[in-house]
Amino acid sequence: MNNTSVVTEFILLGIPHTEDLETELFVLFLSFYIFTLVGNLLILLAIVSSTQLHTPMYFFLCKLSVCDIFFPSVSSPKMLLYLSGHSRAISYAGCVSQLFFYHFLGCTECFLCTVMAYDRFVAICHPLRYKVIMSHRVCAILAMGTSFFGCIQATFLTTLTFQLPYCGPNEVDYFFCDIPVMLKLACADTSAVEMVGFISVGLVTLSCFLLICTSYSRIVYSILQIRSAEGRRRAFSTCSAHLTAVLLLYMPVVLIYLRPTPSPWLDATVQVLNNLVTPMLNPLIYSLRNKDVKFSLRKILHQLGFLPEQW
Repeated sequence: MNNTSVVTEFILLGIPHTEDLETELFVLFLSFYIFTLVGNLLILLAIVSSTQLHTPMYFFLCKLSVCDIFFPSVSSPKMLLYLSGHSRAISYAGCVSQLFFYHFLGCTECFLCTVMAYDRFVAICHPLRYKVIMSHRVCAILAMGTSFFGCIQATFLTTLTFQLPYCGPNEVDYFFCDIPVMLKLACADTSAVEMVGFISVGLVTLSCFLLICTSYSRIVYSILQIRSAEGRRRAFSTCSAHLTAVLLLYMPVVLIYLRPTPSPWLDATVQVLNNLVTPMLNPLIYSLRNKDVKFSLRKILHQLGFLPEQW
């Protein structure tokens, strides 16, 4: 008998235990989504418009902002639609697309954070060779590589999930299509798929995290060799924003995909934070501690008429 999927659409039930809170959640999540889009667009404008910021570090930050614009856009528009009273139904193809692009952008960010850690390692540990090592060609290859390997990982996880038959229940007890909730609806034994998915996500996450830790252990050692207190302060300040972003990226992955006993309420809460709050915080994290970005942002806001002349 062939494993053919007879389910043509799924019903998104939303965040567990939030019945009768649709209006409040709509206003809250719409605010988060708008702030995320505006914040990341301003970071992009600030970097693109200032030639002083045309360096590898800000090039990768640009790509992070692009990812942070699209990442919440995978699930938020559909969630906002059904919270405002529209249909909760999503087609089979739409569900596949949600899962693929969610993991494609998530994995791309994971690899991108690893590349950004390597960039900081070269800048601090090999400053005289920085421009040679992090040339335009190398930066382009690294940036494309993050998307390429993110696409491979997402394709593997999506294929792994949807090669199973879906022939009965179609109510997704979540606010978007993700691996753990989709496996519950499959009309087959999912233990082997769950194990393979766990190993795949775990290997990618652990590999990237170890590479980041290796880069930053070398960075910390080099910073401690700097004699001036001002030099050490500036070096730590440059890296602290990236480390904060790394923690915000990896904690949800561990809590959602690498826990032995899932909790629907905790998973949904962490996913909302991961989908909407973290992409909204990244522009603040990278701009508040960076004088160059803040100066460029003030210049743009002044040109747009949002700040007076004295700023």
